[in-house]
Amino acid sequence: MSTRHTKWKKAFTVFFIGFSLFALTGCHGSKALPDFTVPAEFDSTRDYEITFWAKNDTNKNQTDVYKKAISDFEKLYPNITVNMKLYTDYGRIFNDVITNIATGTTPNVCITYPDHIATYLTGKNTVVPLDDLFANEKYGLGGSMLLYDGPTQEEIVPQFLSECVLGENHYAVPYMRSTECCYINKDYVEKLGYTLPDVLTWDFIWEVSEAATAKNADGTFALNGQNVMIPFIYKSTDNMMIQYLKQKGAGYSTAEGEIELFNADTEAFLREIAGHVETGAFSTFKISSYPANFLNAGQCVFAIDSTAGATWMGAQAPLADISEDAFVDFETAVRMVPQIDPENPQMISQGPSVCVFNKADPQEVLASWLFTQYLLTDEVQIGYAKTEGYLPVTTKAQSSPAYRDYLNRSGEDNKTYYPVKIEASTLLMEHTADTFVTPVFNGSASLRNAAGQLIENVANAVRRGKTVNDTYMEELVTDVTALYRLDQKDIATDGKRELGPLPRFSALFLAALLLTWCLILLYAVRDFVKNRKKD
Repeated sequence: MSTRHTKWKKAFTVFFIGFSLFALTGCHGSKALPDFTVPAEFDSTRDYEITFWAKNDTNKNQTDVYKKAISDFEKLYPNITVNMKLYTDYGRIFNDVITNIATGTTPNVCITYPDHIATYLTGKNTVVPLDDLFANEKYGLGGSMLLYDGPTQEEIVPQFLSECVLGENHYAVPYMRSTECCYINKDYVEKLGYTLPDVLTWDFIWEVSEAATAKNADGTFALNGQNVMIPFIYKSTDNMMIQYLKQKGAGYSTAEGEIELFNADTEAFLREIAGHVETGAFSTFKISSYPANFLNAGQCVFAIDSTAGATWMGAQAPLADISEDAFVDFETAVRMVPQIDPENPQMISQGPSVCVFNKADPQEVLASWLFTQYLLTDEVQIGYAKTEGYLPVTTKAQSSPAYRDYLNRSGEDNKTYYPVKIEASTLLMEHTADTFVTPVFNGSASLRNAAGQLIENVANAVRRGKTVNDTYMEELVTDVTALYRLDQKDIATDGKRELGPLPRFSALFLAALLLTWCLILLYAVRDFVKNRKKD
């Protein structure tokens, strides 16, 4: 190897080490952006390119709604280009946002959940507080300079907008809303000798589920004549626990982040669940798979899932994951989740919201806000709501002739006007006042996961032959607390610690080290150039 090659290799090595140290100092904590101030005017003479991260899995119709919204928006604002990136689930969006916060490469607009935004806010000025934008006369909600007919703040359903408040500010706008409901094989309920009530209770659902476990002499189930029957399946066990505690008036958490999940009512509910798992009357999605698959095959009586999943539920479901010959024909009923007090129902409100990330250029943020508002227009809201059992988040869209026509055409076909889907949406619209949300804070997503984990662990323990007694309960609380770091005050929603700013001494040390390596690098380059001239 030549002397020239060796010296060049050394110079490159020194440069690489120096660059790595520089990256280390920069990545420990990204430099905070300045507070966002709404520009007096939107500069339409400039071109903007913004990124939009959204969630979509298998429903092509949702992707089409996004694409049309972007195309129509870009026609109104030809100087704004929107680049969309689709994700299969919200967890992946969350992970990528957290990664990109550290490198200063967050998207401009992102569909996400308030629990996740609470973690995004651990970085200074990462997410834009929207209150000043809401109220801006020109570019705010219903603003005079908008090139489209967007909703005013008063036309966003108050219960849905309130979910986007973290601390004292709005950090998002709602995009779509759903709740959970119970999809029921009504034929099976009546075959067992019961009459389906307008409002389900926990006592009713447990009683019918136990009755459905009866078997014939040959080991098949008496209700369906099949080898498989799971009477009651719950998709989201975190929601199961949270809604039960809310209905019971028991603790879950405070707005300040104090954890109240581990209480006597929680333990009593877990013991009750254990008994029904033991008889085979109850299971969960994580243990058995999608509730819809069992419901549609005649292997389930009560399947609880999101209203947004209605297109997968029922004998004629247009989106189904089982073969056509596995379907069993039955009448599908839709009800609220089981209640403790039917006169005062409580059900969770859920669904994605949209946040805007801060950038160094206020005009770029304003361009992002213009697109975010466009997602609240009637055409986008109604178009997306038609794809699944979501409900538009504005009274403007809900009361529009187009949406009312959609609801009134229930049953015309099993695709756009699938009756189970429309019934699920109508249920939420009629019971919006009965919905609730859980407090959002840095760590609330971990607490939510812990609530579901309690049920999953108990169900799995029973299936493995363990006894759910006092000793088991103590171990369960200890294990779940440790798993989700619920005893740590500074947890992020993914269970990871926030590093915070680099200590001053460490920063000075690394800066001095970096300067030293830069001087070494300059010397090596100088020596390399000098020797090259000699050669």
